[in-house]
Amino acid sequence: MAAIASRYARALVEVVLEQKTDPDVARQQLNAIVDAVHESAELRRVWESPAISPEQKRAVLDAIVRQIGAAKQIRNFVAILIDHRRIAMLDDVAKQFDTELNAQLGLAEAEISSARPLSEDGKRQLESQLERLTGKKVRAHYSSDPELLGGVVVRVGSTIYDGSVRGQLEKMKQDLITA
Repeated sequence: MAAIASRYARALVEVVLEQKTDPDVARQQLNAIVDAVHESAELRRVWESPAISPEQKRAVLDAIVRQIGAAKQIRNFVAILIDHRRIAMLDDVAKQFDTELNAQLGLAEAEISSARPLSEDGKRQLESQLERLTGKKVRAHYSSDPELLGGVVVRVGSTIYDGSVRGQLEKMKQDLITA
């Protein structure tokens, strides 16, 4: 199933980039449709039901598209998922779309946790260091975690950089145990 989601996601990335659609707008619009599906059990039942015709499903899609103001490419893409009975994969496809789009644009998503909120200058310095480290433009998402005691923990993809006081204490504890 992951391979199928990846194929659909790559196809949407190609369309978005070829049509010169703003990638962030496309991402937001697709996520708005995903959110609508998450919020409405009725919508999921309608789109996943084989008893309801594709035309009726697309009519529901068109109403949602009008409401959120989604681009034609996003509407047509979701219609293809409906027509090919792949709409249950929408969440996986949207996540893979995000990953594929970031790869094409040379972006890296970074989840940064700190013991307390970082200053704007601190954020810029950290993002600059991450860009040098990854060789990509970094899109950072910040959160606070008082349990870190100090420092930061950064996750870029599957790699974790732990510069927290808590992490250093855990490392010292392990070193003492194995010594």
